Amino acid sequence: MLRFLVVMLALLAPGMAFAAGFENLGLTGTERGIYTVLVFIIAYGFVMAEEFTGLSKSKPVILAAGIIWAHAAVLAASVGVSVEAMHEVFENNLKEYAELMLFLLVAMTYINAMAERNVFEALRSWLVRKQFGYRKLFWITGIITFFLSAVADNLTSALLVGAVVLAVGADNEKFISIGFVNLVVAANAGGAFSPFGDITTLMVWQAGYAEFFDFFKLFIPSAVNYAVPAAIMYMAVPDEQPQASDEAAVTMKTGAITICGLFLLTIVTAVSFKQFLHLPPFMGMMTGLSVLMLYGYRIKLLYSSDEDGEFDVFSRVRDAEWDTLFFFFGVVFAVGGLGYIGYLALLSGAMYDGLGFTTANILVGLISAIVDNIPVMFAVLNMNLNMDLYQWLLVTLTAGVGGSMLSVGSAAGVALMGQSRHKYTFFSHLKWTPAIAAGYAVSIFTHYLVNG
Repeated sequence: MLRFLVVMLALLAPGMAFAAGFENLGLTGTERGIYTVLVFIIAYGFVMAEEFTGLSKSKPVILAAGIIWAHAAVLAASVGVSVEAMHEVFENNLKEYAELMLFLLVAMTYINAMAERNVFEALRSWLVRKQFGYRKLFWITGIITFFLSAVADNLTSALLVGAVVLAVGADNEKFISIGFVNLVVAANAGGAFSPFGDITTLMVWQAGYAEFFDFFKLFIPSAVNYAVPAAIMYMAVPDEQPQASDEAAVTMKTGAITICGLFLLTIVTAVSFKQFLHLPPFMGMMTGLSVLMLYGYRIKLLYSSDEDGEFDVFSRVRDAEWDTLFFFFGVVFAVGGLGYIGYLALLSGAMYDGLGFTTANILVGLISAIVDNIPVMFAVLNMNLNMDLYQWLLVTLTAGVGGSMLSVGSAAGVALMGQSRHKYTFFSHLKWTPAIAAGYAVSIFTHYLVNG
């Protein structure tokens, strides 16, 4: 925490360098420059308080992005930077956002389509009806979340499996509390070893710092990151049996399995576009979305008179997590604007030049327990760091799993606090922070042993 404060203070000092391949303004010591930092800090304060205020996290950061870029434009004009040069920087941010936004939109649409076809509800129903004991359910739900978050984002995975934990633990508040901590750790750990599992890993992949299959080198460290705290928490899980359930089995709708297969095929297409055609992965994802649209049309034609035929792809697009997508827009442009003024160069000097790659990358994970990992990773990517693959995988791991240490450190934790109806709270999670921190440390050491 002390180092984090030192870094924040460094942002207020003057500096001159470049980030993301373009020259920054070097006006970090000006009154207007310092004002933009304060705007970002205030906006992010509202993001962290979302659980208490009910204000969607996208709203303050989009406003902050607009204010920051307005000031950046004034600063650029004051030192004689041409409009064309400023637009080049701005359009670079727009390009990065557009690629990631389209990629994520397709993934979210597929997840929503599978949910509409009752894929996840059928899984929940099956787990509830099997009448597993709490201790078995602890491992089953955790392992399912770990692997599910490798293809879906950690938020979706945690919410889907969280519904299972709530259903079977309705009469046991202790199981819900510890079960939700388990889901947060599993969701964040599972997303760290796959480019599809987390926005941070996706950003590193699309930026070209690691190839698709390089991320699977993080599978063992990620598994360790989940297994260590889970093994510690397991001893506190009630050794009891949930009450018998008379819930009827849920049947998947027409085309459910086919849509799951199309999603996997879309992932293969995105990887192939990147690996063999050297095209951005989002183009492969958009191609996969077109196939889903055509298949949805087929369902309508063949089952128009049946309830299962009521399938509208555009409704699934509408139900995407637009708050997350717009939040990402605000982050990209707010952090990009600060970088253009010169603050990312200062941050890079304070962390990476002063502490070294390994220490700085470990610190990134600790910061992501307080600040969402998306702006943290976007800032790292825009520092134009000359790190090898081992270090890029290290920061991918730490940024991905560091948020597990606090309930507010990841979207999964924040969402589950809302879903649990006060049975899982900031302080019930904080109780297990030492165990999660132990998993964080052991996973970093495992990464060194396996990939160092």
